[in-house]
Amino acid sequence: MLRVIPFSLFALGCAQWGDKQPSLLTPSNGQVAVSAAASHSNTSDSNSYYISLVKGFIDTTFGEKLNGSILVAKDGNVLYEKYSGFENPRGYGDSITATTPFHLASVSKTFTAMSILKLWDEGRLQIDSLVSAYLPGFPCQGVTVRMLLNHRSGLPKYDHYMASLGWNRKKIMTNQDVLDFLIANRKKIPVGRPDRGFSYSNTNFALLALIVEKVSGEFYGDYLKHTFLDSLGMHDTYVYTRADSARSLPSYYYNGRQYAFDFLDLVYGDKNIYSTPRDLVKWDQALSSNRFFKQSTLDAAYTPYSNEKPGTHNYGLGWRMYVLKNGKKLIYHTGWWHGNRTIFVRLLDEHVTIVALCNNDSRNIYTAKEMADYFGDYMQGIDRGDEDGRVAAAPVVRKAKRGTVSRKQALAKNTVKKKTTGKRSTTTAYAGKASKSTKSKTTKSGKK
Repeated sequence: MLRVIPFSLFALGCAQWGDKQPSLLTPSNGQVAVSAAASHSNTSDSNSYYISLVKGFIDTTFGEKLNGSILVAKDGNVLYEKYSGFENPRGYGDSITATTPFHLASVSKTFTAMSILKLWDEGRLQIDSLVSAYLPGFPCQGVTVRMLLNHRSGLPKYDHYMASLGWNRKKIMTNQDVLDFLIANRKKIPVGRPDRGFSYSNTNFALLALIVEKVSGEFYGDYLKHTFLDSLGMHDTYVYTRADSARSLPSYYYNGRQYAFDFLDLVYGDKNIYSTPRDLVKWDQALSSNRFFKQSTLDAAYTPYSNEKPGTHNYGLGWRMYVLKNGKKLIYHTGWWHGNRTIFVRLLDEHVTIVALCNNDSRNIYTAKEMADYFGDYMQGIDRGDEDGRVAAAPVVRKAKRGTVSRKQALAKNTVKKKTTGKRSTTTAYAGKASKSTKSKTTKSGKK
C-alpha cells in the first residue's frame, strides 16, 4: 500500500533534509538537479514529513531512469522537485532544468477550457449556446460549447479519421482544416448523438481553440499570453508554432529514437502548449485564488458531467476527476502525444500540486498521481492507469483467498508482461465501428 511508508524512510528523510539546503542543487555534470524545502528554520515539521515521503516515492519509482521533471508543491511552495536527464534521453544536448519546457500534450486542454470559461465569465460567450453560433458552417446539430468542454459532443477524434477519409498526410493540418474537413465530410464521419454519453475526443478542443480565436479576435497563443501567462510570470510557457521549432523540446520513443514532425503537429487546443512544473504551479495557484474566475465558474469546471454509470472516474469542463465515496474529489489531467507523457494533479482540499513531465515515452510518469495519498485519502494505490481517455467504474479490490491471485496482483502482472510496440503518434486506421463482416485493426493515437 502506498499509504503505508516505513518509519525508517521518514527518519532517513528527516535526517537528510535536516541540514540547510540551497534552493537548487545542481551537480557539476548537470545530469540531475533536485530541490526541496530548505531547512527546519523555514520548513514546518509536517512539510519535512511530506518531503521525506515524496522523495522516497520518486527515488523508488524512478531512480535514475527519469528523463524529465517532477515537482510537488503545497500552498504554492515547492516541497520537492527533480530534474533529470537530457533533451535527448540518450545523453545528448542540454541537461533538463527547471526552465526546460515540455510538450504538455492533453494537459494543454486545461488552458483551452479555462480560456473558454474566462470568456464566459466576461459575458463574451455562452457555453450552452450552439457551436454553430461561433463557428459558422459547423454541421452537427444540437452540439453546444459545454458539450465540447465535457467530451459529450459525440464527435470522434480528428486524428483518427481524417487521414482515413482522404486527408493528404504530406499537408500539415491546422485547426481550421479540422473544422473545414468536418463540414465537407460530415456524412462520412460517424458522429454520435449529442449529450448521450462521454466520448473523449481531441476534435472537441481543437474546435474550442478556434472559438477562443473567433470570440477574442486573437491567435489562441496570444490570447493565453495576454490573459494569463504574462500576468502570472509564466515565462517558460508558450503555444507551439513553426517559429518555435528551434527551441521546442523533441520527443522520443522509449528505445531512444526521435519522433519526426508529422502532419498533426500544428493543431493546438487539444495539445501543443509547452510548459514547466514551476509554471504549472503558478497556473494552479491562479485557479485556486479566484484571481481570474468567479467561484461559480470554477465550480462548473469541477462538476462531473458523465453520470450514466456509477463509478469514480469522471470529467468536468476540461478537467479529469475522481469523485470518491469518501467525499474527496481529485482534479487532474493526463497527457500523451508522441513521446511526451504528462500529468498535472490538483488536490483542492489540501492545496497540493503534483506535476510530472517526460519526453521519452515513459508510462511510469503517470504513477506520480499516487503521491496524492500522502496528503489525503485519494485511494490512488488501487488504480494506476486511466490515461486512455475513459470514464469508467471504480476498480474493485477483493481480498485474495489462499492460493489465489488477487485482482490487483493480476493487473500488475499483466502490466509487466504487456509490451507496447509500433508507432504511437498517428493512425490512418478508421476509428469508427468496424462492420460485422470485416475485422479491422486500429492503432492508438499517441495523444490522450
